[in-house]
Amino acid sequence: MTKFTWRWRNSTKNLIARLQLRYAYMKLCFHSLTYNIHTNPSYATDVCMEPIFWIVDNYTHLLGPFFVIGVAILTTAVVTIAYWIGLPYWWAKSTIGTIILLVIGNWLLINVIFHYVMASITPAGKPPEGVQLIEAVSICKKCILPKPPRTHHCSVCNKCVLKMDHHCPWLNNCVGYSNHRYFFLYMAYTTIGCLFLIVFGFEIGYNYLWLEHGDNWIETEPLIGQPVKFNLSGHIIPVTHGNEYDDEILLPAEHNLPTPTFNELSVTPEKRRALMFMAFVNVAVVLALGTLCIWHARLITRGETSIEANINDSERKRLSGHNRCYVNPYDFGPKKNWKMFLGLVRGRTFWRTVILPSWHKPEGNGLSFYTVHDEWP
Repeated sequence: MTKFTWRWRNSTKNLIARLQLRYAYMKLCFHSLTYNIHTNPSYATDVCMEPIFWIVDNYTHLLGPFFVIGVAILTTAVVTIAYWIGLPYWWAKSTIGTIILLVIGNWLLINVIFHYVMASITPAGKPPEGVQLIEAVSICKKCILPKPPRTHHCSVCNKCVLKMDHHCPWLNNCVGYSNHRYFFLYMAYTTIGCLFLIVFGFEIGYNYLWLEHGDNWIETEPLIGQPVKFNLSGHIIPVTHGNEYDDEILLPAEHNLPTPTFNELSVTPEKRRALMFMAFVNVAVVLALGTLCIWHARLITRGETSIEANINDSERKRLSGHNRCYVNPYDFGPKKNWKMFLGLVRGRTFWRTVILPSWHKPEGNGLSFYTVHDEWP
């Protein structure tokens, strides 16, 4: 082995060793900055989603008023189309039936408007400042203020919210202790109202968009051939004169058919577009808002909010690893949970509290809540 070859091999080995050392150092730096014993897939996902969270926290409150205006415009458009097309159609069919539909439809509309307005203008509730809270269970890391149970910080509103469920951009408001009932009943009545329009508007859409679709049919290939008829013996004979009836044997038939009344509600391109828009909006609302309403109904049945659902699931998994069962302290059972949520306590009735609009406030003060260990109110 020559001296040159020996030096070249040593240089190569030193270079590889330095590169390996540098790679190990960079790897160690990367792990020291991104890894610890608390790291898990959820934490990594939160880190990746942080830019999106920043945009939502800083710009959602600016988009909120536009969402509210959008809801108002869509609701007004749907109601206008229902009166413009639906009312004359059903009035021509049955006056009494139309009156019944008007009563039901306007009852639904009043509840939709009432609960949406109340959910939007009612503050969700926040802990009082400048007073000592004996109910506080922790300190908010962002507000640096005492935090009562079931209270969470809303990064969009930049404040703590009592019994927070979530921040709703369609309301431009947080959903929490004071307006959770308004929010849920708005979703329920809106879903029922859209189903009401779909059921009683199906016949109109069928007549306007389906039957009337073939009115402009034009015969492109006229029939060609000899007209024929059957004689008394059943044989086919050609028709040689314009009158297909034999004047001496059978008089011409007279057909007294009823005149269709549907022409009075003639279809125009504007009505077609309005009905298509109506169908699209109602179906979309039923699918989207109906699914959300069912999900929130399940949460209410279990006595928890959207945030608490994630916390409770984590606690169940954690305690199941220690062969222990987690019990939600705010779960009184489905029936009592719904009574507490809707305020059906202290003599309040379902008719006055749910069927009709009601301004009653939720039970308690939002700083402390009944638990399964307390006496039922």
